[in-house]
Amino acid sequence: MQVSDTELPGVLLVEPKVFGDQRGFFIETFHADRYHEFGIPGPFIQDNHSRSHKGVLRGLHFQLRHAQGKLVRVSQGATYDVAVDIRRGSPTFGRWCGRTLSEDNHHQLYIPPGFAHGFCSLTDTVDFMYKCTDFYHPEDEGGVLATDPDIGIEWPMKDFQLSEKDTRYPRLRDLPADQLPEYIPPR
Repeated sequence: MQVSDTELPGVLLVEPKVFGDQRGFFIETFHADRYHEFGIPGPFIQDNHSRSHKGVLRGLHFQLRHAQGKLVRVSQGATYDVAVDIRRGSPTFGRWCGRTLSEDNHHQLYIPPGFAHGFCSLTDTVDFMYKCTDFYHPEDEGGVLATDPDIGIEWPMKDFQLSEKDTRYPRLRDLPADQLPEYIPPR
């Protein structure tokens, strides 16, 4: 397994070891001790699975009081996955990073608490899996407009389908400070 830093401190790209032959492949998608050694703390307490069609954009989502760290991967298809630093006071506030996750590359992305997250489906069918460090609390969910020009995410497609809820999210600059997570500098 190889773990690499991204442009955003704390957001990590995970490239698991894939064992393949003529029969197919085997991959270990999570091992608590090993992932912890590489800076992915857990514990993960909820697993989610979503299916999307080509051109669906989900996000940018976050939870405030029940902030979730997420370990995300694609088991079928391909997505462009994005994390945005929305922690007030962070030196990288408002910056984003994106990676292609697919069934072919088997890559995973770890997004720590305090970041907004979203993805765009690049193939006809995408099965998206994610482990979370806190439970989903609908009353605590927040979001940022995925097409916020101040953030400037370079989505790989221009025409995508958003849910009604995701189209109503505000720009990052319009979110009150008390509705954003706080940056806590590392010790």
